[in-house]
Parts: sequence; structure tokens; C-alpha cells
Amino acid sequence: MKKTILKIFAVIISLLILLFILGYQSDIPINELEEKYANAESEFIKIDGMDVHYRIEGQGRPLVLIHGTGASLHTWDKWTEQLKDSFEIIRMDLPAFGLTGPNKDGDYSMEFYTRFLNRFLQKINVDSFYLAGNSLGGRIAWNYAAAYPQQIKKLILIDAAGAPNDKGLPLVFKLARNPVSAVLFRYVLPKSFIEKNMKEVYFDDAKITSEIIDRYHSMALRPGNRQAFIDRANMDFPDRTAILSKIICPTLIMWGRHDEWIPVGDAAFFDKKIPNSKVVIYENAGHVPMEEIGTETAEDARAFLEN
Repeated sequence: MKKTILKIFAVIISLLILLFILGYQSDIPINELEEKYANAESEFIKIDGMDVHYRIEGQGRPLVLIHGTGASLHTWDKWTEQLKDSFEIIRMDLPAFGLTGPNKDGDYSMEFYTRFLNRFLQKINVDSFYLAGNSLGGRIAWNYAAAYPQQIKKLILIDAAGAPNDKGLPLVFKLARNPVSAVLFRYVLPKSFIEKNMKEVYFDDAKITSEIIDRYHSMALRPGNRQAFIDRANMDFPDRTAILSKIICPTLIMWGRHDEWIPVGDAAFFDKKIPNSKVVIYENAGHVPMEEIGTETAEDARAFLEN
């Protein structure tokens, strides 16, 4: 019995070594990523030792956009193009993602992200604005709206994280929590794995272009981002939904009917807990409606914000 266990263990180790050899991906230097994914609107601001990548485009009342896990400010490209004629669009790469990279303290709690967002907005002199967030960004957005209710004029939650439900974690989070696969995740990240995740968060796979896959893959290979993802995946996030009742601004809850990461039923949960809210469900979208059906969702956002 002992020999059998040792043989199985040896086979597993051999497979892991083979996967490592075949799939090893080195980090991409920051200057190469900036050359490709920063542009004329890109700026960098120092916050807690991080060079935070952000963009401000358009004219009007500020609209702050917060992306989700594994994404970057580029996930809001369609909204920016659609809405910058009426709003000042402010978007940033969150710590642990995009060109911003990891938090040197390894803290990715909601308390940290709420403080970070507040410091960022103070540094760019914005104190009254609309706020929208997707997934992790949605979770940050509702935590912020509860903590600073007087600053938020209107709130948009898009497939927001943070509601208690029975749905298990997506595979990528399970891998990051497993000690063995986490080591592999730190060094092995084939583009096919990114494509698989994109097919989970999109409803219409035909909309997943090679450019989108390349961007998500490249951003994951920013030095420090893979370890930051592992650190964040292994953090405990207590239920903070009791504070949802503190949100006093009008709130629009958007959700993709075919979200495989966060169940569409959570939209009703947020609608019940937030005093002044309404829900829109999109039958042709998954976890990232603002990216997958950007024109439709942007126009719904405009109607809500300008009403």
C-alpha cells in the first residue's frame, strides 16, 4: 500500500514537472507592457508605494469605473467611448491587476480596497461622483458607497461580488487556493487557460477575440500579479452585506443572465438589501456585460445617470 502511494505521488510530481517545463511563462517587463497597453490618456500616480495606472477622459460629472478580478481598466473601453461625451470617465488598474501591480503589503481586503479608492480619489481631487463596478469592482463599489454615502450620487453594480450564496468558487480561485497548483500557477500560465476563463465569463464565445485574450494574458504576466492573485484568493472575505442598508443613493443593478461565476439570483439579493434600487437582467450576457455588450449596457447606464 505504501509503495502504491509513493508511485502515485511520483507520477503526480512527474506530471507537474512536465507541465512546468512545457508551460513555463516568464513575467513580461513593465516597460514592455506600458508600451503596449498605456496610451496618451494614461497617467500614473504614487499611492502607498504603487504606481497606479489610470485614465481620465471626457467632460461632465465624474463617473468612476472599477474593474473586476483579472481585468484592467481596458474592460471599460466601450463604456468610455460611448459615455465620454457626457461624463468625465475615471478608471484605474486596481492593486494586484493591470499595470498597477501588487500591493507591497499583500493586503487585498475590502478595507484595503476601500481605503485605496478613497486615497486615489482624494489625490485626483474628486469628491462627488457617480460610481460603477463589476464583480470585485462591484464589491468595492458597494462597500465604498456604504462607507462614504455623501460622495456617491448614483451607483451601478454589475454582476457584483459579495452576496452570500451556495455557488462554489470558479476553478481559477480553487487552483490558487491549492498549495500545489498555486506553485504552478505562479510559473505556468498558458494562454489556453486564459481563453478558458474568458469563455466562462462571456456568454457569446464569438465575441472573444485574440486581442482580448492577449491583453488578459499579458496583464496577468505583469511582474507580481500572479502572486498577488494567489494572495488575494487565499484571503478570507467576511460577509459585510449588513452595510448595504447604508447606501442612500439611487442604485442600478445590472446582471448577465448567463453569469457562470456569480449567480443571477444575487441581483435580487442586492435589490432587496439596498433601499433605492432597481434591476436590469441581460439575456445575452455573462459575467462582464459592460465588456460583452458594451453599447447596450452603456446606454442603459446613461439613461439611469441622466434621469
